[in-house]
Amino acid sequence: MSRMGSPKDSTAPLGAADLDSDQLDFQEIDPESGVKRGLKKRHLSMMALAGIIGPGLLVGSGGALASGGPASLIIGFGLIGIVAFSIMQSLGELTTLYPSGGAFTKLADRMVDPAFGAAVGWNYFIIWFAVLANEYNAVTSILSFWSDKVPIWGYFLLLWSAFLGFQFLGVETFGEAEFWLALLKLAGLIAYYIFAIVYASGGVIGADAIGFRYWHDPGPFVNGFAGVARVFVFCSTFYAGVESVAVAATETKNPSVAVPLAIRQVFWRIIFVYLGAAFFYGLTCPSNADGLINGTSRALKSPMTIAIQNAGWEGGVHLINAFILVTCISAINSSIYIASRTLLFMAQDGKAPKFLGWTNRRGVPMPAIIFANAFGALSLLNISAGAANAYTYIVNLSGVSTFLVWGSISFTHIRFRQAWEFQGYPVEDLPFKALWYPWNAWFGLFANIFLAFVQGWTTLAPFKAGDFVDAYILLPLFAIIYVAFKIWNGTRFWRLDEIDLQSGRRRDLEDSKRSENGEAQPWWRRLWENF
Repeated sequence: MSRMGSPKDSTAPLGAADLDSDQLDFQEIDPESGVKRGLKKRHLSMMALAGIIGPGLLVGSGGALASGGPASLIIGFGLIGIVAFSIMQSLGELTTLYPSGGAFTKLADRMVDPAFGAAVGWNYFIIWFAVLANEYNAVTSILSFWSDKVPIWGYFLLLWSAFLGFQFLGVETFGEAEFWLALLKLAGLIAYYIFAIVYASGGVIGADAIGFRYWHDPGPFVNGFAGVARVFVFCSTFYAGVESVAVAATETKNPSVAVPLAIRQVFWRIIFVYLGAAFFYGLTCPSNADGLINGTSRALKSPMTIAIQNAGWEGGVHLINAFILVTCISAINSSIYIASRTLLFMAQDGKAPKFLGWTNRRGVPMPAIIFANAFGALSLLNISAGAANAYTYIVNLSGVSTFLVWGSISFTHIRFRQAWEFQGYPVEDLPFKALWYPWNAWFGLFANIFLAFVQGWTTLAPFKAGDFVDAYILLPLFAIIYVAFKIWNGTRFWRLDEIDLQSGRRRDLEDSKRSENGEAQPWWRRLWENF
């Protein structure tokens, strides 16, 4: 028998006196983190496929189209998609083996250094409080577009309270809502893709067949290489969130089945969602459309709205506004979830205030949810003209943080594999093996280091001090958190023989049922589930 033949270390404590150690794996409440294992396979799959799709893809990509043109948009989404695919392969191997408590922040503790885990965790939280503030700002703007009788702060307070109450209902309710919201988002994208094909081929009554007209005039590229580079950096922010399946793995009933499936579905997300949107936006919307930059509302800046209006339906702005509203609701819901769980796991490891690590009997981390949701109030800064610049700087922090976290995942994976081989464990024991290791992992590490340093290059010529600081401030902050935590807590970089490869493993809640049934799924069902 291999050394990893059992998911439990023979020297590990047995837990409660009347429970065998293995029985802890079949408890609904995770004994380490206190959260409930309530997410189903379909919940995690939809989170991976469409969970964090929001106004960035629907509206922000319009700015990218205007900056670089349709060819640049496809190149940008494609290249960042390759990096994201690399990260998800590393994450799949780690999370399938270690689904319990803390995701990649906890694994960074164990594989590298607790100080490194603290730096990764706080940077990851920065991503999500910035995204949360941006989504709250987006949804209040949409509601104000329909009716300005309620002030922005009034809409915010109503939404803030509603989302807080919803999060308190528990992870099963969250998962079910995200499943159906994700289906709505995918249905909306499919509907737009069908419209784009019909419109381009001349099937819309009263509209010309445009074909690939906008690839000839104004053309595939805007501003040459500089335009491609701008879009390249732009597109990276739209991929933030693909790694969130690792955060949700702790609260998943059957992670050994659900996580690999969700990781594989990220490939379809890259192809269908990002590259599909890039292609059809460029097909149906000219990159020199005035509305992409000067639209008076978010919906009017969307390539979808411009395409629908060009096809003859001026009232289409309200349909797109409703679609953006749905994506905002889902994005806020996901942002609160991811930010609160990140705080919960850090607090339980001594990297955040201890009170944030508490969960109630139903496995809901109420203090962490309240604290995370409170950062949504930063969206109110955008009301004041004087504070609007500060709001913009805060929201833009999420870009470089994504590269830092992704690079850290690759580095953690490399350290894990080095320790795995050093301690004599066979690769065959891994339940999920990352493709093309070690080249894929090293590629992910160096690609993200490169992106972290070049993502702010547009601030250099002409030099803009505020934008430069905003683009690069998190690089020294990552180092400051790492050094401060290391000095304060006396941590050190682990040797390969010291790395713990046993903790955090658990069996699925439905393992015993699968063992009793013992039936393998037919090939067509496995193919359908992967699709």
